[in-house]
Amino acid sequence: MSNQKNSIWSFFASVKLALFVLFLLAVASIIGTVIPQNSPMEAYVQQYGENMARLFQVLDIPDMYNSWWFVSLLVLLGLNLTICTIERLPHVWAMVVLDNLQTDLDRLPKMNPRKEIVTSASPENTAVQVRAGLNDKGWKSKETERDGGLLLFAQKGPWTRLGVYVVHTSILVIFAGAMIGSYFGYKGSIMLPETRKTDTIYQFQTQKPINLGFEVLCKRFTLSHYPNGAPKEFRSDLAILENGKEVLSKSIVVNDPLSYKGHTFYQSSYQSYEKFLVTLVNNQTQNKELFLIEPGKEIKWDGENVTFGIINRNMTDTPMKFQYKIWLTDGSGSGEPFWITDGDSMTVSRGDTQYTFAMKEFFATGLQVTKDPGVWYVYLGCTLMLLGLMVAFFLSHQRVWVYIKKENDETHIMICGNSNKNKPAFEKSFEALTASITAKVQTLS
Repeated sequence: MSNQKNSIWSFFASVKLALFVLFLLAVASIIGTVIPQNSPMEAYVQQYGENMARLFQVLDIPDMYNSWWFVSLLVLLGLNLTICTIERLPHVWAMVVLDNLQTDLDRLPKMNPRKEIVTSASPENTAVQVRAGLNDKGWKSKETERDGGLLLFAQKGPWTRLGVYVVHTSILVIFAGAMIGSYFGYKGSIMLPETRKTDTIYQFQTQKPINLGFEVLCKRFTLSHYPNGAPKEFRSDLAILENGKEVLSKSIVVNDPLSYKGHTFYQSSYQSYEKFLVTLVNNQTQNKELFLIEPGKEIKWDGENVTFGIINRNMTDTPMKFQYKIWLTDGSGSGEPFWITDGDSMTVSRGDTQYTFAMKEFFATGLQVTKDPGVWYVYLGCTLMLLGLMVAFFLSHQRVWVYIKKENDETHIMICGNSNKNKPAFEKSFEALTASITAKVQTLS
């Protein structure tokens, strides 16, 4: 039974298993990139044929990243990383906290790089200069008496041995964040007309209504065009309302979303209703009214006895920019119709009264809304991964021993050291250290 447990443990702690799972995840990710995700079944039948489309459905290829087998691969990789860490971390931690002053002295002459110095100075004076040489190069030493001599030890970066385990932890944190976002977050959309507000969006695929817990208001939508008439930018002026009061506002465009309480609102599309928003102000009484009108229909402002409407349209010199012919009367005599460009405002006189007339095309803004409570875990995991990779690849654990002992009226100094990686860089550092110690010791002659 013990052998069976050991074999199972060894299987999950295997590096080969990690490489195999990573290979499968890479292949699956390529498939998920090549084959469109979350498309209707008819689209797969049309592009790949009925039999292949049916196979896709069986294997959950259309929603691969949420499929049971893809999630199982992620869980298996996470389990592998956890067991690998449990298996190897105690040994690595022992190296980090090891008392290197208890190193077997017989090992020192076998280390490489190594340098020996002989001086006629006393061991006590020599030790003073060795300490100074170590300090000059940033090596903080500890010491103890061993076998009639003095052993000094210094090290840099023992904690860098933990870099790979920081990477392991970062991957697990990223997985946890992705799972949290997948099971506790959602993605949805809403087509929100200008001047309207809503507290509900509709989930992708299922169209299930989701209550936001607050209201989002589209104050204004603006569409601009390139000189050739193609849409250039669509911008939405949004506001967040809590209990009817505005708590946040922002003008959003593509790739510049609004975020509030874990929700992110992205500008994704728009829709024209072939209607117009008209703001009409009586400049004498300061009465103001907002109208949603259609071309060719008579509109009445009862409070001011005003009647108006759109009777014609012309293209301006700018493509996709139109002028509209407006008639407006307030009973004080018929006035001449006037032309106004979409998005502009102008002052109109009728008898002794002046009105400010502003008009723009009426749009709905298409918003994509996401809530991902796991995103900060993903950000944390990515940060940990960068730090861990930097430590694992660019930093090393460097150790130096100096043994001073008097033999035959001479003081012998043995300097040796090692590094767990990047040995060429350590050799340069070791040469600089030995040169510093040699120079200090020579001052005693």
